[in-house]
Amino acid sequence: MSSRLHEYQVIGRKLPTEKDQTPKLYRMRLFAPNEVVAKSRFWYFLKKVDKVKKAAGEIVAINEIFEKKPTTVKNFGIWLRYDSRSGTHNMYKEYRELTRNAAVAACYQDMASRHRARFSNIHIIKVATVKAADVRRAYMTQIIDPKLKFPLAHRVGRPSSKRYAKTFVAARPTTL
Repeated sequence: MSSRLHEYQVIGRKLPTEKDQTPKLYRMRLFAPNEVVAKSRFWYFLKKVDKVKKAAGEIVAINEIFEKKPTTVKNFGIWLRYDSRSGTHNMYKEYRELTRNAAVAACYQDMASRHRARFSNIHIIKVATVKAADVRRAYMTQIIDPKLKFPLAHRVGRPSSKRYAKTFVAARPTTL
């Protein structure tokens, strides 16, 4: 399943002038649905960091970052900041997903459902993989257990071939 969000590395700077021939480069890792939104978020955050706006700057490079092992389940810790109706809050959340993109997408969904926070009001500060021993949240520790088992409910016994199939059977099937 492909995620709606992608991770981009955007590198940009202020336009070179006669006074400053080689301006400082700024690199950001951003989560966005496409490159256009990633560039827009880059300028939004750069305006907060330095006195640079899109008209007086340039994007040097934009690359999509892919997961090294998208088939193994990992624990992700996400540090974020969001604007609510009452103020700005910092938060740390944990998710168990296959990729960083999926973890961040789950975070956006979680923030929307629990806190009514919109995409534009959520600022992802940092995303890191967390070892099983370092997991802080109780809802994550119960999932990490290696002996975790789930019941296989409603298992219907099927005949090995069509010739053993019966239209009517005297006893009810046991499905547990």
